[in-house]
Amino acid sequence: MEWDVLLTERPILFVSPAFGFLFGIVASHTYTVAILIIKFPKPLIYPCNSITSYFCREVLKKMKLLTVSGISKQAGNELVLRDVSFSQQQFHKIAIAGETGSGKSTLLKIIAGFVQPESGEVRFKDERVLGPEEKLIPGHKGIACLSQHFELRNNYRVEELLEMANKIADEEAELIFEVCQIKHLLKRGTDQLSGGEKQRIATARLLVASPELLLLDEPYSNLDMVHKKVLKSVINDISEKLKITCIMVSHDPFDTLSWADEILVMKDGEIIQTGTPIQVYRQPVNGYVAGLFGGYNILSPQMAVDFSVAAERTADRKIFTRPEDFKIVSNEQQAVIGEVNRIMFFGSYYEIELMVDESLITVKTGEGGFVKGDLLYVSLSLDDIWYL
Repeated sequence: MEWDVLLTERPILFVSPAFGFLFGIVASHTYTVAILIIKFPKPLIYPCNSITSYFCREVLKKMKLLTVSGISKQAGNELVLRDVSFSQQQFHKIAIAGETGSGKSTLLKIIAGFVQPESGEVRFKDERVLGPEEKLIPGHKGIACLSQHFELRNNYRVEELLEMANKIADEEAELIFEVCQIKHLLKRGTDQLSGGEKQRIATARLLVASPELLLLDEPYSNLDMVHKKVLKSVINDISEKLKITCIMVSHDPFDTLSWADEILVMKDGEIIQTGTPIQVYRQPVNGYVAGLFGGYNILSPQMAVDFSVAAERTADRKIFTRPEDFKIVSNEQQAVIGEVNRIMFFGSYYEIELMVDESLITVKTGEGGFVKGDLLYVSLSLDDIWYL
């Protein structure tokens, strides 16, 4: 029995006739992958067809593109990051959420190789990312970072700026310009662009350098709703069409919940919760996480009894609900009556403050026509509550 190393840049399956099953997989999208393979008598190597190519891609998705281990960073006497660890698979979209000053942007800069950590390491494709104290020119060629304080050089046409950064074929660059929705801007000067247009061109400039990981630091800050919608479409297409793995930092729940596969929540330099968007929204670990992703209610013990959602385990834990969990009903069966204290209109829905048992709760509804002082019956399902 021999050991050998197979290097490839195209998907290949290695099949052992001796055992009759798939033994090794080598797949590549932007990778060149090496794998140790046991050589059996008369091994067979098959190029992947459409079915096995899908299987190869699925295996590739399980490979860790990025590993962050025990990262800590101090600024003066303040510990900005404390023992931060997580990993990311290829094509897996991660959002990092947290209040201002929680360490999100510093973490991105360390991942990109622009800031030196006090301890811990970042590994990209199993190779350590060097910090500025270890490398003459900071950064990693496979990682691009779009800062919220990006700049474009003056006195250049957009096409000139992009040409200087371009490291890919013209055909690939054309696709990036299309995805970033900037083809009509190429002849313009950099001083003739709106804020949203500059943001998309700055993104395209990073992408034509052919990164495998794109870090986005508050990409939607200072954009109006029209340009924000366009950029959201661009960032989604970067993941879906260009197959580039992304990490996004944002404080806006509407930016992260609809985009991410996984959300990391940070507070005081630590990751305090990790989960899918549904998990961090519906099952927050505390009030801080709950508040980051929208409004919520905490029910008093008496209200829990009134809504028939009280249980033995609520004795030392608070009952958490989102405003949309309450349902306005037409009768008092399994419902609680409340008086309308305030009504707020948000376009597609209303938020109504109700006074129930001398406590205020917020109810989210698509129904209108209520006025202050109205009495409403609201119900709550046991399936819609969570405990903090």
